[in-house]
Amino acid sequence: MLASLTSSVTSFIGNHGLYAVFLLMVVDAVLPAASELVMLYGGALVAGAFVGQNVVLFGDQIHSRPWAFVAMSLAGVVGNTVGSLLGWGIGAYAGRPLLEERGRWLHLDRAKLDRADRWFARFGDAAVFLGRLTPVVRSFISIPAGVVRLPLVRFTVLTFLGCVPWCFGIAAAGWALGRSWERFHHDFAYAEYAVAVAILALVAYLVLRRRSSTLARRAGPSG
Repeated sequence: MLASLTSSVTSFIGNHGLYAVFLLMVVDAVLPAASELVMLYGGALVAGAFVGQNVVLFGDQIHSRPWAFVAMSLAGVVGNTVGSLLGWGIGAYAGRPLLEERGRWLHLDRAKLDRADRWFARFGDAAVFLGRLTPVVRSFISIPAGVVRLPLVRFTVLTFLGCVPWCFGIAAAGWALGRSWERFHHDFAYAEYAVAVAILALVAYLVLRRRSSTLARRAGPSG
């Protein structure tokens, strides 16, 4: 499943370039959408790693590699910033009670909201900037920022500044990989398998623990 998802993401970027990166990074600002893979593949696309696939803006190919790199990175930065504003709006207008009740639709639960609260308590407004540089956290920091009504202009500036090193840095790594991308992608599949096994093991553990708890409750009254 993970391999199929990776293939879908990379194919989408290969076919639609900057626009695909922008859209996927909009989604990643609220829901985890593998921003690392998105920007890495975007950087490899800049390097000309894929035959017949180029960086195109408004119908015109960007022939300069440096400018193509800047355009690809900015597509990620702007996309992530736009998505973050959507997340801020969800948090501001839905409120914490509704998110605690329905947040699972956005991969949010009470634990993640509490974690975000601790981030804001520890780092203040800088939590947004630091959150954008932290894997996993970067995909759910926007909604809690809206819940606490962090001023929108300040939130937008901190988000943009935090997205710049993330997107430019990972895209640069993809550019550096260049034509070695296919080998990296092949090796990355083993990591995907390891993640899949870990997820299955975790699910099995949770099912068994829940079943044990249920049996213990049923046995309690009779004991």
